[in-house]
Amino acid sequence: MEPVKFALIGTGCIAQTHADAMKTCELARLTAVYDGVPERAVDFASRYGVAAATTLPELLARSDVDAVVLCTPSGARAEPAVAAAQAGKHVLCEKPMEVTLERADRVIQACEKNGVKLGCVFQSRTARNVERIGKAIQSGRFGRMVLANAQIRWFRSQAYYDSGQWRGTWRLDGGGALMNQSIHAVDLLLLFAGKPRRVFSFADALTHRDIEVEDTVVAAILFESGAMGTIEASTSCEPGFPKRLELSGEKGSVTLEEDAITRWVFVDELPEDETIRREGAAGDSIQGGSGSPTVSSTEGHRRQLEDFARAILENRDPMITGREGRRSIELIRAIYESAQAGRPWDFQKGGLD
Repeated sequence: MEPVKFALIGTGCIAQTHADAMKTCELARLTAVYDGVPERAVDFASRYGVAAATTLPELLARSDVDAVVLCTPSGARAEPAVAAAQAGKHVLCEKPMEVTLERADRVIQACEKNGVKLGCVFQSRTARNVERIGKAIQSGRFGRMVLANAQIRWFRSQAYYDSGQWRGTWRLDGGGALMNQSIHAVDLLLLFAGKPRRVFSFADALTHRDIEVEDTVVAAILFESGAMGTIEASTSCEPGFPKRLELSGEKGSVTLEEDAITRWVFVDELPEDETIRREGAAGDSIQGGSGSPTVSSTEGHRRQLEDFARAILENRDPMITGREGRRSIELIRAIYESAQAGRPWDFQKGGLD
């Protein structure tokens, strides 16, 4: 199969991760880049030996661009995504797809209307251990799920927030520790525990100055299954600790730290469990960021780019569709609404309780 030709929109830190990932991805080839600051696009393009477009329409008119990856600030993805869809280009959005449900829905609707693929980057889902946990849930090994918790005690310096005017703003960052740093854990929590029914939360900026958004948040969740859970998220916990998810049911419990399994215990032991404990302890090393915004490995992005390219070539849905990516935005926005109002958010009512 011929590789799918990709362009990057936005040339910041995460764009470099995608460009590097494409170097080792057989079915994805970088051909062009665009940035709102032309000098950045030219510099980035020269480093990777690709074309630099001076305007977005110029980029989207190129015949050597089949798909785009949105690497702009979070709250600046709807407009270029819609334009790309209208130009017949497939769209892969970095997380979060957008910062409000209204803007996310604009992207989803534009891609569906124009018949192009829409995917959302959540590279944590590509980990082998995430697949193992999913299979254990589907086969009923947990019995009834009781608790599902996510803990993201990370650290970002004040210099991190000062490094870009968009960081720490509601309009372009869409939130703080939860929307930006913790959305991968939120996505996995929803994947494992299912739809939420109610949430009640607290949020505040405890250690960072001059940011509009939170650097610390705690939320209590009641899921539709009846299971309960919590999310702890912060960028104020020096020096930063591995992301941690804990799942406990009446018949077993699993703990995932980053993408390594540190606990795998079930009442009904199976022959493969010891192998899972041994192999799962190593993980795939595809996720990091507890103390730094730099992505240490491109493997998760490579896997997701490969899947998205295959989805285009095989005319199927990508592993994480736009509608799937929307779920984490919905929960995060509900957590923010609850924290600001001091009242629970009810998902069945679609509003504060």
